This record gives sequence, structure tokens and C-alpha cells, in this order.
Amino acid sequence: MQKNVTTSFLSACLLIVTGAFFQSCKSQNENKQTEGKVKYVIPDSIRKTLVIDTVSVGKLENSLTLTGKVAFNDDHVVKLYPMVSGNIQDIKVMLGDYVQEGQVLAVIKSSEMAGFSNDLVNAETNLRVAKKNMDATQDMFTSGLASQKDLLAAQAAYEQAKSELSRINRVLKINGGNTQGEFIVKAPISGFIVEKFVTNNMAIRADNSTNLFTISDLKNVWVQANVYESNIELVHTGDPVNVTTLAYPNKVFKGKIDKIMNVLDPSNKVMKMRVVLPNEGYLLKPEMFASVTVTNSENKNSMYVPLRALIFDHSQYFVLIYHGEGNADIVPVQKLSAIGDKVYLTGGVKPGDRLIGSNALQIYDQLNN
Repeated sequence: MQKNVTTSFLSACLLIVTGAFFQSCKSQNENKQTEGKVKYVIPDSIRKTLVIDTVSVGKLENSLTLTGKVAFNDDHVVKLYPMVSGNIQDIKVMLGDYVQEGQVLAVIKSSEMAGFSNDLVNAETNLRVAKKNMDATQDMFTSGLASQKDLLAAQAAYEQAKSELSRINRVLKINGGNTQGEFIVKAPISGFIVEKFVTNNMAIRADNSTNLFTISDLKNVWVQANVYESNIELVHTGDPVNVTTLAYPNKVFKGKIDKIMNVLDPSNKVMKMRVVLPNEGYLLKPEMFASVTVTNSENKNSMYVPLRALIFDHSQYFVLIYHGEGNADIVPVQKLSAIGDKVYLTGGVKPGDRLIGSNALQIYDQLNN
């Protein structure tokens, strides 16, 4: 009997001790969990350097980046074709040279020009003969030795000779006016020699479709960009654009869409658009690759923040709303569009909210941990 009482007493004591142990462990775990949930507070050392941005509201702008290239302004390009056949000699310019209007580029030795010179001599001789014949007939008509018909015939011959001389002079003028059997190739405008397809002693023909030289002033150039079907509604004539090139990655050339070609290229299914840019210092060279960013505004407002306040993690955008005293919250947002360092957002924030704009990624990691 006494033995059973002692055993029961010991069992009860064991249960009490075991329960107390488990209760102690549970309390310690709860304390640890509570300690783990303590919210991160931004330290004073970081807080003193924080940049705080504000959620603003403005007209929604869209941005579209297109690929393109620099091209000649076709309205300021002249291609020089041979007016006569012959051998080209004494080429005075090289590719890339700048020439003045009227400057001699080359000389063509031409039998055609020699023929024009011979025609001029004949026409001048015929005119002198016709003039003397008309004067003699006039005197004979006055003396009664020639009829009026003879006088009219002499006058007609003189007018024909004069007309022929005028024609020959016009032909010579069109072909440079040289009477030594040479055609002088001159620059019709001032600009750069951007194409050259001739060499000294090269035989050329007037019916050849290849030009001798191409001159462009390059004071302004075209930038032609490709617009895919899905983006056609986002570009409009007059929209402002920023153009950058590989040669000058840190320089932005500003312009506007000058013309939209309302047809698609059948080979690559893109629509061409054109930007006319002034070319100060001749920085832009034809055939340069260009990146064209088009911006346009919609007739609605949207919230926007600086790009530095935006965090991207796990396929989601976030911002850090700052409440003061080192307290901040992570808030998910949706990105609508971006223009430069301005990002348009929807959801999660409201106008006037204060956002952390410096050390944002570092603080975001601490808040997550």
C-alpha cells in the first residue's frame, strides 16, 4: 500500500516537471518569434543621407525606342552625270572633300565638245555670209535690180543663220561653254563629295546611268527609323524625339517627326518615319546607326516618381514609402511607362506619398530580412 502511494507521488512529480519543461521551451520559442518580428528601423547614419521623393501627378507620356540610321537630306543632294562622252582627266577632288559652288571637279576631253565648237564656227561664218547677201540684195532691190521676193529670201536666210548661231551658243552653254573640246565638270552647289565613281583616264558615256560625283551640303540630315505594325498608333507627325548614335552615346540630338510614310515595306513589314536634324559641326554622318526615342502625351493624368525610387524584384516593381523616424514600408506598384528618369505608376501609392530615393535597394533588403 505504502509502495503504491510512493509510486503515484513520483509519477505526479515527473508529470509536473515535464509540463514545466515544455512550457518553458514554448515560452522561449514565442520570445524568439517575437524578437524575429521586430521591424527594421533605418539607422541614423543612413537616415541623415536619405533622399526623399514625392509621388506626383502629371499628364501620362509614352516612350517608344526605334532603330534607324542617318541618311542624306535628298532635298540637298546633287548627283552629277556626264553630259557628253569622252575621257575624264585632271580630277581635282577626293571623296569627302568640301567644295564650293562653281569649283572645277574634273575635265572631260570630248569629241562631242569639239563638234560643238566646229558647229559654232560654221554658224558664225554662215551668219556673216547671210548678212552680206542680205545687204547686197537690199541694195539691188533699191536699184531695181532685184525683186522683192529675192529680198525676202535673203532676209529669211539671214534670220535662219542668226537662229542657228543662237542654238549653238545655247548648246555650248548647257555643256559648259568650252570651245577647246573640253567639258568642265563644276560643282553646282557647295558641299561634301559623298560619292565618287570616276578615275583619271576613264572613258565615260553620256548614256551611262552611273553618276560621276554626288555632292551633299550635310547642313541637315534625315534620320529614318523603322516602326513595326504594333507601334504605328504610338507615333504621330510632330511628336518630339531624342536621337542617339553609337559614335556619340552621351549626346542627344533633339528633333520632331517630320514625315510618316503611310505604307509598309513588303520585305520587313515596317513603316518608315523621318526626322530632320540640323547637323552642327557635321557630327552626323550618313549611314550611321541611330536610336530614336519617340515621346507623346495622352489625354489623361497618372502618378509618377523618379526612376531611382523604383525597385524591381521577383518580376514585380516596389517602392519604399517613408513614414518618418526611420520607418518605411514596402509597397508593390505597377509600371505604366517611363520617360527618361520619370516613371509612371498605378496602384499602391497615392499623390503626396513620400518615397525613399537613395539606398533604396539596401533598405529594401533589410526590410525583407
